Amino acid sequence: MTGHTDDGGIVRCHSAATAHLECGPAVDREIREQREAATLRPGAALAHGAGNRAIPEAPDPRRTCFERDRDRIVHSTAFRRLAGKTQVVVHPTDHQRTRLTHALEVAQVARSIAAGIGANVTLADAMALGHDCGHGPGGHASEEAFDAFLPEGFDHAVWGADVALVSLNLCAETLDAIRNHSWSRPAPMTVEGEVVSFADRIAYCAHDLEDAQRAGIVTIGELPESVRRIVGDSRRSQLSTLIDAVIDTTCATGEVSMDAEAADALAGMRRFNYERIYTRPESQAQGAVVVEVLRGLVGYYLEHLELVPQEFLSTDADRVHQVVAYVAGMTDQFAFSCAEQLLGWDRARLPRGLGRGF
Repeated sequence: MTGHTDDGGIVRCHSAATAHLECGPAVDREIREQREAATLRPGAALAHGAGNRAIPEAPDPRRTCFERDRDRIVHSTAFRRLAGKTQVVVHPTDHQRTRLTHALEVAQVARSIAAGIGANVTLADAMALGHDCGHGPGGHASEEAFDAFLPEGFDHAVWGADVALVSLNLCAETLDAIRNHSWSRPAPMTVEGEVVSFADRIAYCAHDLEDAQRAGIVTIGELPESVRRIVGDSRRSQLSTLIDAVIDTTCATGEVSMDAEAADALAGMRRFNYERIYTRPESQAQGAVVVEVLRGLVGYYLEHLELVPQEFLSTDADRVHQVVAYVAGMTDQFAFSCAEQLLGWDRARLPRGLGRGF
């Protein structure tokens, strides 16, 4: 179909469309920036023209700089590949999270918190969507694998900002939050970056627990009663309680934070996940296989640079970092297939179940 044309020469999707909007000028970038300045609370990050980018760019006539960042991340190869990367489960079933669905759930939590405290929702959304683009295949085990090749070590947060997404020329605020979203990293420079740090932990504590329940690894009744009393038994109640805790405490104190009771419950959920899901013997065994596979691939490609796509070898930069960048960008399935084809791995030895999470 080519659409429906009326006497005025315009084309609509549907012949009997009844939805109408009052005519007026387009809501362009400058109007959106003015609305931000008028509605966001003091301390929130404001969009300014093209943004603070490593390579200066002219402002977009329609979108704010943070809207451009979000669009670039969503359309990037690094973001798309998250669909094929481990969250907790390698080769997930229909209902289990991938690294991509994790990013989407973090973005939902971050938007909710940002809206509730009067911060920049668009910036928080962009940060959250991009926060895990530096992850390698096989979950956090990939960091241990790549550590062996890099003097500075491999941190997925830093790698995401400085390697995986560097070609997008994102704003400094967006990159800073991606680089520092982990709680062990330095504090982000913006309120929105702090929001994403909370959103990440809230989202994965709730949804990893739900995935483990569905996989029969744990039951909700095994979660300590002191935690369940605060956050409830369902993922919905857990997210709602913890999001509200950040909003209420931040609005009361001016610092992105949550009250001690909610924070203790969140810590209890994370501790339970570590003990019962992430570090269970089966998960550790799977992580060990991932480390062996990825180290084998990096070593193989260093000896066969002709097999590395030229886009990764386009400069005279350090070959080890370039090869790690290639392997780190792989999806789980592609990495495991390469292990079979290039390293002679037996498929039966490759990971097939719950893996190492956070």
